[in-house]
Parts: sequence; C-alpha cells; structure tokens
Amino acid sequence: MEETLRVAFFPDTYDEIDGVANTSRQFEAFARKSGFDFLVVCGGRQDRIEKDGSVTRMTCRRGPIGFAVDKNHTFDLAFWRHYSAAREQLRKFRPDVVHITGPSDVGQLGALLAKKMRVPLAASWHTNLHQYAEQRASGFLRLLPAARRGNVGASIRESTLSAILRFYSLADVLFAPNPALTEMLSNGTRKTVYPMLRGVDTKLFAPSRRDRSNPEFTIGYVGRLTVEKNVGFLIDLERALDRAGLANFRFSIVGQGAEEPSLRAQMKKADFHGVLKGEALAQAYANMDAFVFPSRTDTFGNVVLEALASGVPAVVTDSGGPQFIVDEGETGFVARTSGDFLAHVQALASEPQRLQTMRNNARNVALALSWDAIFSRIYDDYRRELRKLSAKQKDVNLSPTASVASRQLS
Repeated sequence: MEETLRVAFFPDTYDEIDGVANTSRQFEAFARKSGFDFLVVCGGRQDRIEKDGSVTRMTCRRGPIGFAVDKNHTFDLAFWRHYSAAREQLRKFRPDVVHITGPSDVGQLGALLAKKMRVPLAASWHTNLHQYAEQRASGFLRLLPAARRGNVGASIRESTLSAILRFYSLADVLFAPNPALTEMLSNGTRKTVYPMLRGVDTKLFAPSRRDRSNPEFTIGYVGRLTVEKNVGFLIDLERALDRAGLANFRFSIVGQGAEEPSLRAQMKKADFHGVLKGEALAQAYANMDAFVFPSRTDTFGNVVLEALASGVPAVVTDSGGPQFIVDEGETGFVARTSGDFLAHVQALASEPQRLQTMRNNARNVALALSWDAIFSRIYDDYRRELRKLSAKQKDVNLSPTASVASRQLS
C-alpha cells in the first residue's frame, strides 16, 4: 500500500472565477474525500483558518499595496507579511511536498517557504503569462511605428517567458496541462515534467439541463471578457455570420471583464449573463448549440471541457491547450483562421444531424474524464519523484564529501 503524503498547496487563485481556482477547489475536494492530509494556503479578503476533515485552509488577506491582474485578481506586493504565520502552519502540518501553481504572490511565498524549510517543491503551469504580458501591452504597442510592433511585442513575450522559466526551475518536479507546454517547460528548465490535465463534473454539466425552447441557433462563450482571451473576435464573428446570411442565430456570453462594454456596444445579437456558477452555469452551457473559444493563450481550457460535458461541440483556435481537448470533426473543430471559425459555425448550424452526432460524441468523451483519476495520478507522480530525491540524498550521504556538503547546508 502506498504511503499517504501530506501536501501543502499554494494556489494562485482559490475563490476567484477561473480555471486555476476551479482546479484548486477540485484538488482540495479530492483530498478531503480521500482522507488525505492537505493544507491550502491562498489569498483572500480576510485572514482565517478553517478545518474540514483532513483539509486545513489558511486564507491570507490581500492588502491594497499591489496591482490588479484582472477585474477580480490582484497581486499583493506586501504579501510577504504572511511569511511567519504561513511558516508556522507549515511547521505544524509537516508537509512532504509543497505545490505551487505559478509566480503569483502566493506562489512566491510557497516557493520561499519550501526552500527555507527544505521541503520538496512541485510547481504546475496553468497560465501563459508571457503571452498575457504581450497582449496586455497592446495599447502601448499601438503607439509604436508598425514596423517595430512585432519585434517589441516578441521581446516582451520572450523576456517574460525567460523570467518565468527561471522561477519554475526552482521546483524539484513540474506539471503541465498539454504536450506543447510539457515540451517547453522541460526544455526550459531541464526538469522532469508530468501531465496535469483537468477533469469535469459530468453530473453538474450535462445535456439533461437543457430547457431552451426558442429555435435560435445559440453560439456560446464562457470565460473572462479580457483582451488575452481574444474576445474581440466575437464581434467579428457575429458580423461575418450576418454577411454570410446565417439566419436566426444568437450569442450567449457568460463572464465579465474589461472588454464587456465594447462587446455590449458592438454586438447586436448577444445576451450577456455576467458570472454564473453551479446549476445556473450548467444550464447556460446546456442551452448552447455550439461553443466558440477564440483564446490563443489558454493552457488547457476548462470551459471547453465543460461545454463538451454539456453535449456542446466546441470550435477553438490552433494555439494553446484547447486544441488538444477537441477531437477534430468528432467533438468540434480546430480553427486555424478566422475563415475557419466562420465555416465551422456555419456547418454546425446548417447540418442538424451532424450536430446531434457531435453532441453525443462530446458527452461521451467528457464521461471518460474524472477529477479523481487526474489527482490520483498526481499523487503517484509525487511519490515517484520523492523516491528519486530520497535515492539522491542517500548517494550524497554515502559520498566522502557528504559531511562537507552537510555543513554548507546548515
């Protein structure tokens, strides 16, 4: 029987509405259900410590000294003030592994504590921050001569990526959500990288929640309405569908963000539902006929998997993680150009029999994915790497220079 590991988890987000937060809550739920000792240290609105079964959650209040990452995401530059309290929690918890999800304020604190307390560090890649940095700089780039924009944008992207890879190199073992990122992270850090996929709640997200009666072909989007999600493309898609003569269609948009006013002002056939959760979100998915996701920066695309579980075929870009979720022509399409997006949505709208087949396929694929299986594999990977680290330590202890190394570490 495998030994039970004590894991201290430092997620970038927890209460927020995004893929990292959803994965974090699912990870915690898995540990609680399994009876695994699990400590979560996260940022929030107030300081508190909660105990629920085998899980302890320490929420550290984020203060005003920092900057907004998004409408509901902040980076607290003074988050280090929680160092002593978090260290005390870790000392009492005695983790076998500290796991961080990125170079956020929480992630940096977790990495520092792991190194100071000599606890093996795991890090999972969830967000393509280097691409976000380039896209967030788009306003500045527009001020430059056209001939320089590409080079400056690439420089921002590459320098940001270099800094992030240096941070991830601190970890003893790494996790990535898709094959492309696994290769990039392995090449950039020379560390072992395991897959960390995402699961879906197929009881919550299900075609049976569909209760729509109107005949309009409904094109859905769920996610943050921000520039890095490329949501401005939804405006272009609506206009292209109009020009192509597609009749009786409507967009159903779930989410909020800085781009929402622009979308509301320019889209004529769109309903905006704001942020939805739980059954309301599941019902919104089920009432869609096709799901479009124009983001080119997502590392996985939880929302795409939720759409498939709801029996909704997805059209995604050929950049990022969602392309690895969609089975081309079976559960959706991978669009390489704007024209591809238009053609694929038109095909789904004009071929009801094919659409129904793809709806069934999408649901069946999602049924094969579970959070339990994914997190069980992560624990297996923890154990595998801990055995390697233990073997290395034994080799060091047997070495003639071990005593010298020991004095240097102390």
